[in-house]
Amino acid sequence: MKILKLLLILIILGVGGVAAVMYSGVVDVAADEPHSDFVYWLLEETRETSIKKAAHSIEVPDLSDPELLLTGGVDYEYMCSSCHLKPGQNESDMSLGLYPAPPNLAVADDSHKGHEHGDEMQSTRKNFWVIKHGIKASGMPAWGKTHSDERIWAMVAFLKRLPTLTPEQYQVLTAVD
Repeated sequence: MKILKLLLILIILGVGGVAAVMYSGVVDVAADEPHSDFVYWLLEETRETSIKKAAHSIEVPDLSDPELLLTGGVDYEYMCSSCHLKPGQNESDMSLGLYPAPPNLAVADDSHKGHEHGDEMQSTRKNFWVIKHGIKASGMPAWGKTHSDERIWAMVAFLKRLPTLTPEQYQVLTAVD
């Protein structure tokens, strides 16, 4: 009986503590103020682990068809580049205004602090999953609601080549006829 009482008291204190934090306004939700190191770490680890688990069994199709670069390039230009940038670009109004900051996908993976994706196959799976499902409270939309898997795979194929493109090559691949 004592254990049950103690457990009930702990639950009430826990709920009361959560309610106090929620309704006190002490948590700063402004996008221009970073989280504490602990909260940032907690959110990043949770996001990365969730995506890794969800993307683990995704079957990756052949992404070597050059037509995928053209299809994915046009979509990237119109849907992604304002946040994730273009070759030769280091920031944009959108990339500066979002928190957490979106990774610059026009540079190599090893410079994506906090957005590492592991090996190439796992990176490919994760890119597909993130584009399709988005990430809550990050500004990353779920494009799977409006785009087919084939179209999303084309964007993934383009992302694989993006860090190697010059600004001129990017312009050619993203031009609309």
